[in-house]
Amino acid sequence: MRFFAAVLCGAAFIGAALTGANAAGKPQVASIGDKIQSQQAQIEATRKRLDEKRHLLQFQELRAGDLHRQLEATNGSIARVGSMLVQISGEVKQNQRNATWNQLQLDAARTTLARHTAALERRLVDAYEHGELGYVNVLLSASSFTDFVERWDDIRYLIAQNEQTVRERKAAEARVLAAEEALESERAVLSDSLSREQQTRYKLAALADQRAQLVALADQQRLSVAHEVAQLEDLSAAQESALEALIRERQAAEAARRAAENSARRRAAQLAGVELPPPVSDGAPSGFAWPVSGPITSPFGMRNNPFGRGFEMHTGIDIGAPMGSTVTASAPGRIIYAGYGNTIIIDHGGATSTLYAHLSQIFISQGQDVQRGQAIGAVGCTGNCTGPHLHFEIRLNGVPTDPTARLR
Repeated sequence: MRFFAAVLCGAAFIGAALTGANAAGKPQVASIGDKIQSQQAQIEATRKRLDEKRHLLQFQELRAGDLHRQLEATNGSIARVGSMLVQISGEVKQNQRNATWNQLQLDAARTTLARHTAALERRLVDAYEHGELGYVNVLLSASSFTDFVERWDDIRYLIAQNEQTVRERKAAEARVLAAEEALESERAVLSDSLSREQQTRYKLAALADQRAQLVALADQQRLSVAHEVAQLEDLSAAQESALEALIRERQAAEAARRAAENSARRRAAQLAGVELPPPVSDGAPSGFAWPVSGPITSPFGMRNNPFGRGFEMHTGIDIGAPMGSTVTASAPGRIIYAGYGNTIIIDHGGATSTLYAHLSQIFISQGQDVQRGQAIGAVGCTGNCTGPHLHFEIRLNGVPTDPTARLR
């Protein structure tokens, strides 16, 4: 009974000592907490602006790329039209050569037509002046049968020649008309093609100029937004560094609080005559459990940024896991950060902490003590993310170290 009484008395003394210690430490912790909350709000505002600018930059890059492709397509069309104009110009020259040849043929056909026309006119005049009886008189004036036959053959030959003259004249006239129509048709076709291609070339040239101006404007806007993104990234990095410094300050305050608690317990126990076990070292855990099961999709160290922002330091490891998979505490400790970006930071003592990021849910609250293997959140893809995974860090004095060597 005396043991239990002594324990109760010691416990009461410890409680009073802890109350005094907490009362003495509260203003400092509250001040750090206020600073952390203020810094988180600044980071959140910067991140929102950064996300907006990144989306705008992505849009500008897509727009600029599309305009570049349109300009290339227009220049390609101009080149094709230029080739067609060269081809049509060649055809025009060939048409001119054909026209010269056709003109010679046309002149020859017209000469032949004129000759046949004159011959026919002479035949017609002769027939008009002498009539058809002239042939009969020629036959009747024959001196013998043989002379008659010869005169008959001559007359038949003359009639045939007249008919041949008429046919040749018609054929010559048809050739002249055909040559004229063919030449005129070919000239009209080539003239129309040349006119249309020239108009197309002028339109494409104007379109190319317009698109070149749009490309230049889009490139200028893209560079301007890229500059703004770079400035916001620098600001965000500076704000996160300031937040890390505040978190390290809170870790130091937490370590001091724990030391004060242990010291108060031991003083109370000594006064109460209660023997306590040897103090447990407040150093870092010797090992850390895997917070989620899955493959390492991106290791610790330098890497190419997956969003195309250059070569950078990857301060943790990415563990691939299905969306919503349970994330557990890697070691026992106290939650010192659970907020924007769905990120959790656990202080494990000995200036050692772990960070869990890209969570879809958070199951704990800031200031809560957790045990190794306790569920603290769920895998997600919040923030800048290419797929569901957990970003996990182990930090010593706020500086990220390679987690793989300490995971068990």
